[in-house]
Amino acid sequence: MDIVILAVVIAVVAVGAITGLLVSSRRKKPPPPGPSSTPTITTPPAEPHVGDEAGPPREESRRTIEEVGLPDATATPPAVEDPVVAAPPVTIEIPEPSAGRLVRLRARLARSQNTLGKGLLTLLSREHLDEETWEEIEDTLLTADVGVAPTQELVERLRERVRVLGTRTPDELRVLLREELLALLRTDFDRAVKTESGLDTPGVVMVVGVNGTGKTTTTGKLARVLVADGRSVVLGAADTFRAAAADQLQTWGERVGARTVRGPEGGDPASIAFDAVKEGIAEGADVVLIDTAGRLHTKTGLMDELGKVKRVVEKHGPLDEVLLVLDATTGQNGLVQARVFAEVVDITGIVLTKLDGTAKGGIVIAVQRELGVPVKLIGLGEGPDDLAPFEPEAFVDALIDG
Repeated sequence: MDIVILAVVIAVVAVGAITGLLVSSRRKKPPPPGPSSTPTITTPPAEPHVGDEAGPPREESRRTIEEVGLPDATATPPAVEDPVVAAPPVTIEIPEPSAGRLVRLRARLARSQNTLGKGLLTLLSREHLDEETWEEIEDTLLTADVGVAPTQELVERLRERVRVLGTRTPDELRVLLREELLALLRTDFDRAVKTESGLDTPGVVMVVGVNGTGKTTTTGKLARVLVADGRSVVLGAADTFRAAAADQLQTWGERVGARTVRGPEGGDPASIAFDAVKEGIAEGADVVLIDTAGRLHTKTGLMDELGKVKRVVEKHGPLDEVLLVLDATTGQNGLVQARVFAEVVDITGIVLTKLDGTAKGGIVIAVQRELGVPVKLIGLGEGPDDLAPFEPEAFVDALIDG
């Protein structure tokens, strides 16, 4: 029995030894060919460059990392100077003379006001002027924004003169209508823009009005009118609530060589207006034009601030002119604005813009009747010299004769 057990043990040991030898032989890799067992690293061939023809790889020398010099991290890179770009010279424009501008712009005015003048002449030329015709004449005047009271006054005077006249030739009717329209426009008004203070200080003109009437543009165009008439001008950009207002005004000034006094956006308008007049005095300028912010007439606080600008400017001397800019296309709404502004500052003159874009030229009559002050300037286009002194005779002739 012992002999059997011993034989089994010897057999198990022998089988294990043989198994170990087989596994070991499977894991062992054959040595690399060659005389030495040290592996050889071959440099990869260089990549072909653009324009190289395909071919066998070329032998190229390679540097080790130790041979490659690295940049000094502490070295200061050479300074690169910005190129000096010369500012383009500002070309000073020579504005068109203001005298006779309205005559030159007459055709543009006549096109927009054709309904008023030609419409009235057509109605007055009817053989029988009955009540229905007079109502049509009245409607024509009201549609043109002449206003209720001036319309009634004009119709009554026309009826009386037509009755006395009897026979009405076209030429007689034209003369009659011209005289009555001129009477409503009041040729006795002084329409010159006051730019002389009578002191040793510049004349000071403040421009006011609501947003969207073209107030800043009008201030710039007025500077051109004054320069064209030989006056030196300083502009005060007191509209600090609209970001582009000061830039816009400065651009207008640069075109005619007028300097613009401005401050930070959102700054105190009264302070800028004060500085503008101070600079105008120092420079010996003839006129200082102050562009104020476009006040909404429903905001009492802003209107109070406009009064403050006026009071601060008057520390240098009296204001010579306060021009109210109205958009002619707004019609009767412009009269509402005019009333409120007249309560805050003493309006001395009116500027009607966009008169070429409306058939409501009667607003000239209505706003003068409302405020008792003259229309001094009218805007008849978007061109830089399309702001013209208002001349009643030229205006009426454009209405009637086209």
